Amino acid sequence: MARFLKTSRDAAARAEDLHKVRVTVEGILADIEARGDAAVRELSVKFDGWDRDDYRLSEQEIEACLSKLTRRDLDDIRFAQEQVRNFARHQKDALKDIEVETLPGVVLGHKNIPVNSVGCYVPGGKYPLLASAHMSVITAKVAGVKRIVTCAPPYHGEPAPAIVAAQHLAGADAIYCLGGIQAVGAMALGTQSMEPVDMLVGPGNAFVAEAKRQLYGRVGIDLFAGPTETLVIADESVDAEMCATDLLGQAEHGPNSPAILLTNSEKLARETMAEVERLLTILPTAEVARKAWEDYGEVIVCDSYEEMVREADRIASEHVQVMTRDPDYFLANMTNYGALFLGPRTNVAFGDKVIGTNHTLPTLKSARYTGGLWVGKFLKTCTYQRVLTDEASAMIGEYCSRLCMLEGFAGHAEQANVRVRRYGGRNIPYATAAE
Repeated sequence: MARFLKTSRDAAARAEDLHKVRVTVEGILADIEARGDAAVRELSVKFDGWDRDDYRLSEQEIEACLSKLTRRDLDDIRFAQEQVRNFARHQKDALKDIEVETLPGVVLGHKNIPVNSVGCYVPGGKYPLLASAHMSVITAKVAGVKRIVTCAPPYHGEPAPAIVAAQHLAGADAIYCLGGIQAVGAMALGTQSMEPVDMLVGPGNAFVAEAKRQLYGRVGIDLFAGPTETLVIADESVDAEMCATDLLGQAEHGPNSPAILLTNSEKLARETMAEVERLLTILPTAEVARKAWEDYGEVIVCDSYEEMVREADRIASEHVQVMTRDPDYFLANMTNYGALFLGPRTNVAFGDKVIGTNHTLPTLKSARYTGGLWVGKFLKTCTYQRVLTDEASAMIGEYCSRLCMLEGFAGHAEQANVRVRRYGGRNIPYATAAE
C-alpha cells in the first residue's frame, strides 16, 4: 500500500486562493469588454508599468529585438523551432480527410479545417519563456491557421528580445507587448485596435489561466491550465541526485508547482529528500523552488510497479519522468499523463525547450480526459454527407421517417417523407411514418 513520506499543502487553502483569482478576473474582463483599449492600457500600466499608445510592435521594434541577440542565440532558437515544426508536420500527416460510400449511393466524409485565427499567449513576466512561442505559433502555422496573434508581457520594462525573436521567427502575424489578463481579454474580446480571435492558446499564471477559463465558449482554448506539475517515477536504477534535480527543475516554475516523487524504494525516497535540501542551498532559483517543495512536494513509496502505475494514474500529472529499469512498462500501462519522459537520458526540460514535442500540457488532473496542445487542437473535424441516387434517398428516408415519428418529431419526419414521395414514388400521408 502506498505510503506518503511527505504530503502537500491543504486543499482548502488552494480553493481559497482560486476564489480570489476568479473574482479578480471577472471584474477585469468585464472592464475590458466595456471600455476596450482604455481599460487595456490602464491595466498594462497598473500591472506591468508599461504605457504605450499602441502595444503592437512595429517591424523596426522587432528588428531591434533581434539585433540584441547573438548569432548563437538565434541559431539555437531556429534549431528548437525546427524540431517543433518537424514533429508537428508528422502529426499533421497522420490526420487525413476521408470520404467513403457507406451504402450504395450514400457518401459520408470529413474534412480537417483549421480555425481562422488564434491568439497565442507567451508568459514572460518572471522568466522570458520563449519556448512557448515555438509551441503555439509553429503548431498553429503547421495546422494552417490564417491569422496568428501573439502577446507577451514586457520584461524589465521593455519587450523581451528572445521572446520577440521566437514569435517573429515562428511566423506570428502580429506581435503585441502586452501581458496578463489584459492581453488574454483583448485577444478574445477584441478592442478598438485589436480584432478578436477564434481561439486562445498558451500557458500563463493563475490569472491568465482563469481568464481563459472564463472566456471559454466565447472562444476556443487549448486546455484548462494550472501550475506546472512534475511526477518523477524512479527505482534504485537511478540515484538521488538525478531524482532531486528533476523535481527541482520544475518546482522553480512557481511557488505552487507540485513536484512528486513516486518510488518503490524507501532508501531512494529518503536520499532524494536529503538531496533536495542540499541542492536548495546552491540552486539560484531556490527561493521559488523551496516554497513549491515545502507546500506542494510529495514523496510516495509503493510496493510494486503495478501500484506505482495506479498511483501515477490517480495523480494524472502534467509531466511524468520515468527512470526505472523498465520504463516501457509505464509506457504500456499508464493512461493518465500529459507527457512521458522515458529513461534517465531524457527529462522534462528537453520537452519544455527543444526536443520537438509540445510543452503545453494538461494539469489539475485533466490528463484523465485530454492530451496536450498539438496540431489537431487547431483543426475542426467537420463532417459532410451526400446522397447520390433516388433509390438511396428514398431508402434512407423511410428509416428516418419512422425514427422521427418514434421521437414525436413530425417536422423532421416530413423532411424524410417529402423525399420518399419524390424519389421513391410513395404516397405517404403528411406527418405520418413511412410504412
